Amino acid sequence: MQILAHGEVVDHTSDVLAFHPHWDVYLLIGLLAAGYYFGMPRLAARLAPQGEEAVTRRQQWLFGAGLVAWLVVSTWPFHDIAERSLFTFHMIEHMTLAWVVPPLLLMGSPWWLTRLLVKPIMGPLRFLTKPLIALIVFNVVLAAIHVPRAVELMVTNDQFHFVAHVALMATAFLLWWPVLGPIPELPRLTAMASIGYLFANGLVPTIPASFLTFASDTVYPVYDGLPRLWGLDVITDQTIAGLVMKIGGGLLLWGVMITIYFRWWRDEQRFSPSRPERVPT
Repeated sequence: MQILAHGEVVDHTSDVLAFHPHWDVYLLIGLLAAGYYFGMPRLAARLAPQGEEAVTRRQQWLFGAGLVAWLVVSTWPFHDIAERSLFTFHMIEHMTLAWVVPPLLLMGSPWWLTRLLVKPIMGPLRFLTKPLIALIVFNVVLAAIHVPRAVELMVTNDQFHFVAHVALMATAFLLWWPVLGPIPELPRLTAMASIGYLFANGLVPTIPASFLTFASDTVYPVYDGLPRLWGLDVITDQTIAGLVMKIGGGLLLWGVMITIYFRWWRDEQRFSPSRPERVPT
């Protein structure tokens, strides 16, 4: 039996899957969606540069996909399983909030709107989005929220859980900014530098992922007292979570790196001068 942050007693798998509305998440994502899809056209009429499309269809789809991914992992049933039964779901939630949602929202935001939003914090942002600083800050936060005491607090304390997710997403935006940042004042890395940067970032999570994957004892005792869905014991659960962190996160980063490489290669072919034809001798 386990008592969760909101005072619920969870001692059976039926308690895990019982519907639990997450009104705070619904409200937050609803406001972001309303502001983007209904408020931006009015804002664009006054602030968007003349002569260019205020927001493209592709950006609208990317931003919407980011909101949907955020909604899926932060509400019932996904979040409830993560908090009430399986750490694997908790890990997938964290990986989505770090590797999926921020890049989609960044790619979906028009540059003029992003510039408007970050203008008040441009000075600190210029420092925090330096590649080495962003990489260190993100990975310190990622490691910190996966120590046993932090995981226990996330399961049993709503306020701490909220702060941990805010810290994870905020530093994830910093992490992705050198690769995907849309405003010229904070220029992106070159293609090859972006690949090296993402490769370096993929190495750091190997350490906590290895602890989870190869541990023979329970890493997160708080999950010992929770009902086990689908017959997954605690050790198997944390092993899968470690594999999700290393392999799942790694595949996503490698997918981004491969995409960056082929786009670079395409541009090189498009803009490089044509080779002179060989004259037969």
